[in-house]
Amino acid sequence: MADAKTMPAVLSVTQLTQMVRSALEHSFPSVDLEGEVSGFKLYPSGHAYFTLKDANSQLSAVMFKGAFDACDCRNSIQDGVQLKVRGSISVGTRSQYQFHVRRARLVGEGELMQRFLELKAKLGAEGLFASERKRPLPFLPRRIGIVTSPAGAVIHDMCRVMMRRFPALEIRLFPATVQGASAPASLIAGLEYFNAALDGWKPDLIIFGRGGGSYEDLFCFNDEQLVRIVADSRIPTISAVGHETDFTLCDFAADLRAGTPSMAAELAVPELSKLREKLKDAMSASVAALRGKYEWYAQRTDMLGEALGTSLKSYQSEAAGRVSELSSSLRLLGAEMSASCALAKQRVSALSEALSAALRLSLQKAESSLETLSSKLALLSPYSVLERGYSLTTDASGAVVFDADSLKAGDRIRTRLRHGEVESVVAAK
Repeated sequence: MADAKTMPAVLSVTQLTQMVRSALEHSFPSVDLEGEVSGFKLYPSGHAYFTLKDANSQLSAVMFKGAFDACDCRNSIQDGVQLKVRGSISVGTRSQYQFHVRRARLVGEGELMQRFLELKAKLGAEGLFASERKRPLPFLPRRIGIVTSPAGAVIHDMCRVMMRRFPALEIRLFPATVQGASAPASLIAGLEYFNAALDGWKPDLIIFGRGGGSYEDLFCFNDEQLVRIVADSRIPTISAVGHETDFTLCDFAADLRAGTPSMAAELAVPELSKLREKLKDAMSASVAALRGKYEWYAQRTDMLGEALGTSLKSYQSEAAGRVSELSSSLRLLGAEMSASCALAKQRVSALSEALSAALRLSLQKAESSLETLSSKLALLSPYSVLERGYSLTTDASGAVVFDADSLKAGDRIRTRLRHGEVESVVAAK
């Protein structure tokens, strides 16, 4: 390390960087640190890059392939875990210092991870993540609401993918904050806006999310109230937060989780060209099936027609024989009926003559009896004595007077003679 006497009057950026690196490496040759992992990435080279942080500060860290492969807890290192590491300080070519990790030991889950796991367990116990709550996405949505930031490539990528797959779409964006303390309230407002459909525009599907970021950047999607709103949405939802390796509680509450926003766009709508191909194939298959059915029924009809013709001929012959038999029977029956009718006429004629004679005899007997009865009646009639000079006296009521004592002076009486009647008043007795 150069002192003030040997230091050049003017330094280049590289010289100063080298001097700072040398000073740091000599001052901190071996340091033990403890912090929470954030932004962990393992590259194909085998080198791992992440950030170590506590409540107030953060430090870039790198774990080269040799150290990472030798680490017993390498498979457990992820965002949110708490690590105790040993290494040294170095300055990179961009004049940024970072911590070179030589050894690492897992000492527990970080604060954010602990909060995540506790809330996940709580909401899971309430059934918010249950599979039976998941609703199927509409096969062909015509309206899609998106809740995300209006800035950045996410909204443009999703719209581009969806319009390429199915151009006949209505897409509406609710501009939301997707990072920081205000993000949960902003995302909730977007979900409630589309569910309320106050202006009459109601989407068939809601997509919410953002692009990739650190564990802390995405942690707003673990907000309890936001997760509950997602679970209670009356419209099916797709959660598209971060990359495929990123998981938030909103992913578990949504009806479907997409690894990236672009994947969400692909899952949201079918591809029109493929639908047309499927429709064309289905139509071809339907035509072929109908043609096959038609040909089968045509052959069946021909066979049935031929069988029916043969049967009709057989029935016709049999029916002709039956008709001949019936004709003979009818002729015999006609002859029998004619003979029966002639006999019946003779009997009716005989019965008619007998009935006439019986009626004449009955009338004669009746006339004789009537004459006899008339004679007897005439003999018994009180009026017949009038012909012999007698009279018949009745009182005012018409009752026959048999005894003079039944009358008194002043009574009116009527006397019937042979010819006429005389009305008189009793003068004295």
